[in-house]
Amino acid sequence: MSDVELVKKMLRAVLQSSKHGVAMARLQGDYRALTGEMIPFRKFGHDTLESFLRSIPGVVRLERSITGEVMCFAGVCEETAHIAQLVARQKNVKKTGCSKLLNFQMRARTSHLFSHNVKPRLSLRQPSNMTHPGRGSVTSFYSTQRKLYSNDLPSSRAPAWQMNRKSPVPEKTSVVPSKINTNIKTPLKKTSGTAAQQKPVNRADVELVQGRIKQLLQKYSSGVWLSKIPQLYKSMFQEELHIIQEVEKWTHICTVEKPGSNNIVDRLVYPVLEPVPKASPVPVKSPCKQSPNTALLKQPTLTQKTTRTFRTLAINIPQSTPKPQTPLSPTSPNSTMIDFTLSETPKTQSLSPITPPSTPPAHQPLTTELKQKLRQLLNKYSQGLWAHGLPQLFQEAFGCAFPQYVLEDLSLLADTCMVEYPMPDNRKRAILYTLPCQVQTQPRSRPPPLVLPCTSNPHVPPLIIPTADFHSVFVIEINSTNNVVVRFAGGGYSKSLEVMEEEMQNFYNNIGAGLCLLSPKIGQLVAVASSDGAMLRAQVHQLSEDKVKVYFLDHGFFDLVSRKTLFQLRDQFMTLPFQATTCQLAGLEPFSTDPVVLKTLQSLAVGRSLLAEIVEREDTPLVVLYDTSENDDVNVTAMCLKALQDKSMENPLQVNSVYTNVCVTNVCSDGSVYCQLPSRGQAKLKDIMDKIEAHFISQLTWELLVSRPFCGKVCLAKYKGKWARAEIINLHGSHVLDILFLDLGLPASLEVSELREIPPIFLKELITIPPQAIKCLLEDLNVDRAVWPPEAVLWLRETVHNKAPSCMKIVKLDETRTVHIYLFCGNEAQDIHDSVNRQLASCPFWKQDVYANKINKASELFLPDAGEPSGSSPAPSNALTLPPQLNLPLVGQNMDVFVSVACHPGHFVLQPWQDLYKLVVLMGEMVLFYNKQEVTTVDIQKNNVYAAKIDNNWHRVLVKGLLTNGLVSVYELDYGKYELINYTQLQPLIEEFRQLPFQGISAQLADVKKEVWCEEASMVFRNHVEKKPLVAQIESVEEGEWPWERKISVYLVDTTQENKDIWIHNIMKEFLDEISRDA
Repeated sequence: MSDVELVKKMLRAVLQSSKHGVAMARLQGDYRALTGEMIPFRKFGHDTLESFLRSIPGVVRLERSITGEVMCFAGVCEETAHIAQLVARQKNVKKTGCSKLLNFQMRARTSHLFSHNVKPRLSLRQPSNMTHPGRGSVTSFYSTQRKLYSNDLPSSRAPAWQMNRKSPVPEKTSVVPSKINTNIKTPLKKTSGTAAQQKPVNRADVELVQGRIKQLLQKYSSGVWLSKIPQLYKSMFQEELHIIQEVEKWTHICTVEKPGSNNIVDRLVYPVLEPVPKASPVPVKSPCKQSPNTALLKQPTLTQKTTRTFRTLAINIPQSTPKPQTPLSPTSPNSTMIDFTLSETPKTQSLSPITPPSTPPAHQPLTTELKQKLRQLLNKYSQGLWAHGLPQLFQEAFGCAFPQYVLEDLSLLADTCMVEYPMPDNRKRAILYTLPCQVQTQPRSRPPPLVLPCTSNPHVPPLIIPTADFHSVFVIEINSTNNVVVRFAGGGYSKSLEVMEEEMQNFYNNIGAGLCLLSPKIGQLVAVASSDGAMLRAQVHQLSEDKVKVYFLDHGFFDLVSRKTLFQLRDQFMTLPFQATTCQLAGLEPFSTDPVVLKTLQSLAVGRSLLAEIVEREDTPLVVLYDTSENDDVNVTAMCLKALQDKSMENPLQVNSVYTNVCVTNVCSDGSVYCQLPSRGQAKLKDIMDKIEAHFISQLTWELLVSRPFCGKVCLAKYKGKWARAEIINLHGSHVLDILFLDLGLPASLEVSELREIPPIFLKELITIPPQAIKCLLEDLNVDRAVWPPEAVLWLRETVHNKAPSCMKIVKLDETRTVHIYLFCGNEAQDIHDSVNRQLASCPFWKQDVYANKINKASELFLPDAGEPSGSSPAPSNALTLPPQLNLPLVGQNMDVFVSVACHPGHFVLQPWQDLYKLVVLMGEMVLFYNKQEVTTVDIQKNNVYAAKIDNNWHRVLVKGLLTNGLVSVYELDYGKYELINYTQLQPLIEEFRQLPFQGISAQLADVKKEVWCEEASMVFRNHVEKKPLVAQIESVEEGEWPWERKISVYLVDTTQENKDIWIHNIMKEFLDEISRDA
């Protein structure tokens, strides 16, 4: 049986079992579940899955559903007619609503290890109980545990482009807690008493507390976070504060205000000010969001007290000398404050680890104009800006120098921005953030609303944009790139709609059967009975004698329906927001109505389930769409821009043709080379880039700063001092990204502030020029491994990279348009035996015995001595200083954690939740450093710490072993994962990256003892904890000789639900009991 016949047979098997058809977006997954592989449509000469299915009408019949989604049905022939009859007679167990098709979740993209803005600024909500509950506290909480491990498992695999996206941030994807505590509880203690918060208090106690709160606020007169008051109260009066909830009501004692940001739920508390005459009519500014990990605000002068102009400032200053750090906990973030106010009486010991100079430096005060320009820059970079890049950026944007003395004393920017030091031991690395009250967003054009305004309609709540960076959507209609109608899939969206439409169907088929609407009005909300029996919410747009044009508000399309199908829409069906919404596609704004772009979007997006990356979260979000249904992710924005390219500007490639004046622009680690060929596009590109250079010299670039980076965006970056076209291919947090120089084929890592937008006057012309770098493979050098030996790569770079013009001969063009060539030094084709290919093949790099000897020599270092026990862990043999030990709370106390890896309750890995952003910053710095280094051979030794490149990110790893095929087994010290990588991906870990403690903490679940965990129990545990922020109560700590040998036993609590604490150990106990009963 041929391959195509076998695929047809498998497709029939998938489709014949479904009476109602299979959505095309799900077909690949169902086919893979049956056969273990994807449908190989490209192997049969088709560019898309849909074109392949249309070529076999006898096997697959395609139809478009009422929601616009393409459905696949089994084709009927004589051999399968009896099977089709049996399937048709199957009884419908449950009526399917229109939204049923949209509950399919696209494969997630971990674009970042965390999300874009992965900086936890407050702690998670702490458990309400002082001690962990007993076995009976969650009775019947999990009555169907055995179904969870198979039904609720995430069906997505990790994406190909990194992630983060991992945020993320984290991906990704990165997980953000749904509830953040505004009233921090006291640490959990292992006692059996009742909660202290429930202790009754009398009036005398209240008056005593009020007096003490007033005294505390006099000390911190410029404001303090409400969540920090219990901690400060305890340190000041040596007593717990149990009535913190009442503080907001004591208006005669304090003033409580909410910062001007939707991302902060904490409150700022100020003392009640006595009326004093104002020194000047300075307007009162609203309080702003504090620096991420701070509790106190700087002490103001008398004028500042009156106007509260500077009450929003919070600056994190690292310690100038190493000091023992206090144990990290959710309520005591590792940050310090500068206090600029001199106390009336000298103190022998300052509360701040840094004492300000007695006399300020004699610098000129910053001008209002300079401050305003700085605010403009920071407003452009809402995720923060590295201070070290400020002088050059300031010069390019405004044409004037930034004072150097300001960088040496960032406290001068007190009223202009927030300053943070993410690496406490490096004061030269600071991030500047705009004050929240000064954030200004540039308005975007909005598409017309989908719902007609009508005063007689009841209120329907607006649709809330998902908080995750990535979310599955179903694309309904595309009128322009600025008006894309979509629906969000999953819980709270399509699943909630499915439930509501089933309730509507039951209601109108029974009680509401007589609620026919006899006299509809334009703009009126109605319920419409569709042809398949479903009840849908709609709005009347046009009226005729017997027909009504309605817009289906949850499904985003118009239709003409009979008046007889209209019903009154009851109030109980108006609590769910209308699900159809509009979004805009990032990167395609200048081509919003271009016919080529719209045609490409129709074929790639309309009627399909895609993954949306939310770049800008507003009423009309700005998104990037991805198709993750195949093995390789497809960026829809990048495909649209590619469709705009003028193919006539390429140099046509033909087999057995010789090309001269070839320039090799890059040599990759896998041996592939990028070549530039003379073409019409190259000449035009040079002309436009010369004009862009002149444009940047003659005009300021303030408006051309890139503030919203996303994958697939085409912009400008400097290469050897000149601007060149670049495409963003990867994001590392919010400050560092990877790009690809399109006309060089050269990847690079840089900071966001180094990018520039293409000037609008050159944009459309520049986009039409195809990339001028062609990827080529050297013939006769097909190596079995994906990474060449470093010596071979260096030899090839020294021989051909950016040398005198070369010559190449194309010998083959494969199905993927990969070019196989012979490369020659010089501008004339010579004998193949004189080619660079044959010269490189004759080098000793490829000899297996040389390679094996290198591996065996390194492996000898891994063997233990004769007297050493086989199970011992030898000390690291290098003399590198390891990071300090990660500080943990005391036994019985809480810490906020993120579970990065969960194998089973006996082994999982935690990360400190509030310090995750420090790890993101560190890894971004590692990307910038190591991606600029040349490939070098490293002396690899077992149990030593190195930097390793894994999935486009650089990690701190511990080498566990080396295989004879050149693969190295490593353990990620910050994430707790084991990986196999090529030995060429390891580099020495320099001292700068050995300051932050290793963030991965091995842990086990307390109060659950079991030697071996079954797979379904492990799955249940993973579903509840992996990739989630939780609260951990320390039960015990088992120290080790090395940081990675430490292990802790913890109770895990999920506090993301309001007024409900989910203790994970109780869930696992009930599940184990259920398994035992079933056995």
